[in-house]
Amino acid sequence: MKFGLFGSAQAKRGGPDVDSAKGYRDWLEYNTEAEALGFHSTFAVEHHFTGFGQVSATVNLLTYLAAQTSTIRLGTAVMVLPWHNPVLLAEQVATLDLLSGGRFDFGVGKGYRFNEFKGFRIPMEEAEARFEESLKIMTKSWTEDEPWTYEGEFWSYEDVVVEPPTAQQPHPPFWMGAGSPASIESVAERGYNMLVDQFAPVDTTIGRVNTFRDCVEARGRIFNPYEVGVARGLYVAKDAADRDAAIERRIAARARVDNLAQRPDGGNKSSIMSYDDSVETTAEAAMFGTVDEIVAKIQRFHDAGVRYMLFSDGGTGIEGLRTFSKEIMPHFADEEDDVAVARAAE
Repeated sequence: MKFGLFGSAQAKRGGPDVDSAKGYRDWLEYNTEAEALGFHSTFAVEHHFTGFGQVSATVNLLTYLAAQTSTIRLGTAVMVLPWHNPVLLAEQVATLDLLSGGRFDFGVGKGYRFNEFKGFRIPMEEAEARFEESLKIMTKSWTEDEPWTYEGEFWSYEDVVVEPPTAQQPHPPFWMGAGSPASIESVAERGYNMLVDQFAPVDTTIGRVNTFRDCVEARGRIFNPYEVGVARGLYVAKDAADRDAAIERRIAARARVDNLAQRPDGGNKSSIMSYDDSVETTAEAAMFGTVDEIVAKIQRFHDAGVRYMLFSDGGTGIEGLRTFSKEIMPHFADEEDDVAVARAAE
């Protein structure tokens, strides 16, 4: 199996006695340590206007991390395309991909938090149309070597050529989050990789992976399980009491985010907003527990064919990563299995 990271840094606002950069430095240290411990990738979120600190300039932060690392893949989960000038974003992504030696994974999405669309004064109703046009423009930006002109619904350009070129050809791999059957089929139809959110129950998540595999194979392609990233929260607990307290903190944090994301009319139907936030459901979905409990939870995914998991830090930080690398990773270092999967994908 391959293991990566997923999440955000915390850069807090405050007076002169607050070091706003500390959260970013902690995140950078966390990720450089993860590379040394054998983690395959790190995916950073994009969020705005929370008031409690999350990654907003995601490509900038990953570019800084690229300069401090050499092997770990650098991803976004996800850049919300409706908020960005697609040509400017294409230039920024190409710069990161080039300087990192082709280590960038481009996770993209339509966005789901009402407060962010409100802040940018962009109607949520336009999200899908803006997303599709941005994808079209960014792909064109990376694959056209001669100047081009474009007239669209939201964006127009005249006589432009995007520089620099990307290191990966024809462009960095696209990743998309998906939950509903229609969205999963859309990811397969585009030929993209898929991200599965961290809150979905285990059986629901496994069902989504199976649906994606069926959609890929129905289109005559060989399914590669490393092209599906299953996100989960991770907390390596000392004991049951430590685990239970961490679960309660996770529920409270999620409620705070859901309040930002929900529309005033309660009409946000995004799948990530639909899950039960009870203690039982949260405990079942998250990788919160002792080493033995986490091994058993990962084994359930492994037995179902999942081969790539991404973990957001639930509070155990670097020490949690070290414990995971030393005591959990070895249980899933099946080299023969990994070689067989890689050959099947060739």
